Amino acid sequence: MNKITVIGTGSVGSTISYALSLLGIASEIVMIDINNEKALGEALDIRQGAPFFSPFNVYAGSYEDAVGSDIVVITSGIARKPGQTRLELAQTNVNVMKSIIPNITRYAGDTNYVIVSNPVDVMTYVFCKKSGIPHNKIIGSGTILDTSRLRTRISEYYKINQKNVHAYVLGEHGDSAFIPWSLANISNIPITEYNKSVINSNGMAPQFDMAEVEEYVRKSGASVIERKGATFYAVSTSVCYLCKSLLTGIDTTMTVSSMLNGEYGLDDVCLSILSLVGKNGIESKIMLPLTDGEIQSLHKSADAIKNVINSIEI
Repeated sequence: MNKITVIGTGSVGSTISYALSLLGIASEIVMIDINNEKALGEALDIRQGAPFFSPFNVYAGSYEDAVGSDIVVITSGIARKPGQTRLELAQTNVNVMKSIIPNITRYAGDTNYVIVSNPVDVMTYVFCKKSGIPHNKIIGSGTILDTSRLRTRISEYYKINQKNVHAYVLGEHGDSAFIPWSLANISNIPITEYNKSVINSNGMAPQFDMAEVEEYVRKSGASVIERKGATFYAVSTSVCYLCKSLLTGIDTTMTVSSMLNGEYGLDDVCLSILSLVGKNGIESKIMLPLTDGEIQSLHKSADAIKNVINSIEI
């Protein structure tokens, strides 16, 4: 029996709840929203498909219903508009988060919290500072989505299974994110060497363009928002992957946002580095062998997040 509470039933929160039910990750899903009618409608819509999948119960509830949750997922906040950066959402969504924290921690207690609300690194930082929950239990979705977008784009270049691609996006979930290309590979072959390593290749793969890939990853969210108004499918599947890792107890590496305490010379900021995620939240941090230039990029990303943190009221 796994119980997950999802706070916020907008496009992202509702899609997470739906995906959790489809994948059989949770047997009980509580949906909480300030607009209770919306939560009731979303829960009813999901529940009416239950006979076709693994048994589960999903319902609209209040904070009191979060008691006993294995995971709390927080998606509440104002959605990003076309042309708007995640960081521009900061103060409005921080105020929303500050109103949620005392209510949810009162009932869910010392469980694992997954922060999805944007700007996610700032929101994760606020939760760490205001909740009193151990920092290893507070996990921002961070750049797991950016990393998925990166691996997807690389797989498109080489027409290969995404699971054979090993590459990361680190730093802010936003414009200052960066790709440590020194570590990127396909089946242990450096990205730039892969195409000429394949025997009997049809030679049709285009020249690999790092700058294009970086631009693709950086602008993906804005591109989706411009075309359809919001992003919610890919972020929801990435959050479900994170939840599954928390529940199975099989430690899994992923680029999630968390409070740093000296890693790479960074303190008192939340951003994404490679972490080991398991039953107890963030079990440990993994210090990737980054180049000096990549560490510098990580520091620049941290500075961008700190600038926002210093400009808001927490």
